[in-house]
Formats: sequence, C-alpha cells, structure tokens
Amino acid sequence: MKNPIINIENLRCGYKSGFHIIDVNFSLPKGLFAGIIGPNGSGKTTLFRGISGDLPLEKGKILFDGKDMTKLSLRERAQKLSIVTQFRETTNLTVEEYVLMGRMPYRKQFQFFDTKEDIEIASHYMNLTNTYRLKTKYMSELSGGEQQMVGIASALSQKPKLLLLDEPTSHLDITHQMQFMNLIQKLNEELSLSVIMIVHDLSLAAEYCDYMLMMKEGKIVNQGEPHSVLTYDQIEDVYNTVVIVKTNPISGKPVVFPVSERMLNKYNNNK
Repeated sequence: MKNPIINIENLRCGYKSGFHIIDVNFSLPKGLFAGIIGPNGSGKTTLFRGISGDLPLEKGKILFDGKDMTKLSLRERAQKLSIVTQFRETTNLTVEEYVLMGRMPYRKQFQFFDTKEDIEIASHYMNLTNTYRLKTKYMSELSGGEQQMVGIASALSQKPKLLLLDEPTSHLDITHQMQFMNLIQKLNEELSLSVIMIVHDLSLAAEYCDYMLMMKEGKIVNQGEPHSVLTYDQIEDVYNTVVIVKTNPISGKPVVFPVSERMLNKYNNNK
C-alpha cells in the first residue's frame, strides 16, 4: 500500500493480568474511515492503547505516516494523533478552556497563556462542532452528546492526522449518535482526516465506515469493506449469537438484525 497513515506488523501487547492482542497486522491508507468491531474482551481497546503508546509493545512495530511510533516523543505523537473516548466529564473547566487543552502539544517552553492563534483554532472547531454557543458553560453542566462534541472540538484543535474514537456513541441516544457520526463523516471527507473508531453497533459501523476490522480473542479475524465483513455467518461465529443481515435500500450498506431466543424457537417449531 502506497503511503499508509498507519501500518501495523505482527503487533503483540497487553497487560500483566494476562490478556494480550497477538499477531495483529493491518495497513490503512490516508483519509480512510475505519471501524473496529468485536465482542467485549476481544482486544479493541487494548489495540488502541498500543497504538497510542499507553501500552508498551512486546513485539512488532507500528509505523505512523512512515515513522516508527515508539521513536516519536509524546509531543510529536500528540500533534499527529488524537483520542476521543466515551466519557462523562465532571471537571470544572469551561468548554472553551477544555477545547484549548487540545493546543497543549503546541505550547512553547514557559508559555503560560493561550496565543491568539490557539484561541482562533479552538473557536474554529467549536463553531464546526456547534459548541461555540456553550463556550462559557462548565463541562459538568453539559449533556453526554454535548460533551462528546466538545471532546471532538478539543481533539481537532490538536490538528491531528489520525483520530482514534473509543466507543464514542455508546451512551448517546439515536439523535446524538447520528449527529456525532455525521460530523465525523463530514470531517473525514472534507479534511481528509483519517479515522479509526471502536464501535459496538454493527449497523451504525457499516453505514459510516469504509473499512472494518473484526476482532476476537485478541486477534483480527477478518477485515475489509463492510459487506465482506458483516455476513451473518461471520457475525454468528464471532459474537456467538443469531442474526439476520440485510441491505440498506438507500446506502447499500449491511444492516444487522438481532433475533431473540423466543422468536428463534418459535420459528424453528413452525418449520
């Protein structure tokens, strides 16, 4: 692959408790919107922590834009990569103060105040995420959906090349989920921002992601475009549950329908 944003080869990392991701290999081109899926405990967040540098690598390598991630300083890494998690923020920072934290990697030594450029960049991304109207409010006063949008504004203020999203829509209602995902898709398309997102909702992932990586027991068991990954047999094998997969008539993307045990039994009894 020519000029990938990230290239991971034979990656192994994990915890002293024993769980590890093993022999992870994938390469993603710049400007791709990729989703990582898999059941709880499959290694999705562990993979993110390995990419971000929170977990030391025991084996393999991660190349970011052609450079070895382990050789980048924390400052360099923060200028290239931003992470947004699912969170309920209780800090007493205002929205503007929180977004300006995204400019920390660019602060010079002994710089104690935000520059005019910092404020302009933060304001730009608050406007882009429709959070400028909230700039004087405290983070603890916001709804979950508003907090996630502010989190994106802060992450974008880092001017990253790659955005990592760790289950950002898990606690949002469908309105805020769609607003959030539409924004990420817009940023991906208009800014050519590379995005890797962990997501539990398979249909939501399929609708928005260009590429998917499916994990099970610390390994990537399948990867490719949504229609090739989200087949009923592969989902049933990885998630150990019965599903039906159909096609969205407008987007052409897969839609996953769960089947309850009661209805499955009724269906089988009527055969």
